[in-house]
Amino acid sequence: MKILVTGGTGYIGSHTVVELQKKGFEVIIADNLSNSSIDVVDNIGRITGIKPLFEKTDLSEPEPTQDLFRRYPGLNAVIHFAAFKAVGESVMQPLKYYRNNLGSLMNLLREMETHGIRDMVFSSSCTVYGQPDILPVTESAPVKKAASPYGNTKQIAEEIITDVSKVNALQAILLRYFNPIGAHESALIGELPLGIPNNLMPFITQTAIGKRDFLSVFGKDYPTPDGTAIRDYIHVVDLAQAHVIAIERMLEGKNKQKVEVFNLGTGIGYSVMDVIKSFERTTNVKLAYRFVERRPGDVEKVWADTEFANRELGWKARRGLDEMTLSAWRWEQRLAGL
Repeated sequence: MKILVTGGTGYIGSHTVVELQKKGFEVIIADNLSNSSIDVVDNIGRITGIKPLFEKTDLSEPEPTQDLFRRYPGLNAVIHFAAFKAVGESVMQPLKYYRNNLGSLMNLLREMETHGIRDMVFSSSCTVYGQPDILPVTESAPVKKAASPYGNTKQIAEEIITDVSKVNALQAILLRYFNPIGAHESALIGELPLGIPNNLMPFITQTAIGKRDFLSVFGKDYPTPDGTAIRDYIHVVDLAQAHVIAIERMLEGKNKQKVEVFNLGTGIGYSVMDVIKSFERTTNVKLAYRFVERRPGDVEKVWADTEFANRELGWKARRGLDEMTLSAWRWEQRLAGL
């Protein structure tokens, strides 16, 4: 079985490629390397013993996307990660996000129809729920007006996939995941944003290793027990394994609707300070941090109800917060040659 993984040198994509290869899938990675490194391909090969095929491709352009599908006939399914993902940047550069995130999806869907490829797993996000009225969040919670252009691209993408599935053979699983952190146990792949990180965990590890002077904690006046924002953090390997299960579900005809939606999280809400304390506890490193103003587009608190995914997919997040923070630190240490 051949699987095209877009954004496959990225953080979640690379871990998913590893899990796919472990299950015997042949993987073709398409990525423009805008927020990742080509070294990831070699490191995947070191982990699995199989170096995946790689194509540097801009999927937001029609012609390169057409060329990619012509050069790889016989694809069985697509896992679509390729997207810009920084909430704050999307607020400042909305057109960049709409053009890339929606353009690449539409180009992919067109080529999938042309080449008779039915199955897609789509990388969605809990941002579609905005600030939920009820916690934990179930898949039936209303999709609220997005708090950022990034979140809006995920909402619109889900609508595009659903609409297309009504008029052709497309079937899809939309995975709404919460906050992936951590790294592979080998420390050969992990989260490596180019430039200043937008996500919490790499900012923590880069501060601890000395790349950053201090960690900015955005907001200390949220209506939470310690005043910092609460998220459902999930280990990236647990998340990657769910993508493999989702692909197998469709390929084996076990999906119950043409478009299915699953929340992927642990079902536990951790505050920013919880993550900082876990990191300090597992690494014995004291972290320099300071509180700053809230960040535009951030919600106060959100965590998942995972019962539906646990039951239907037979999947459950198994790694705890301490394992997440420690694995992220080991990845940062390897990058520093320690």
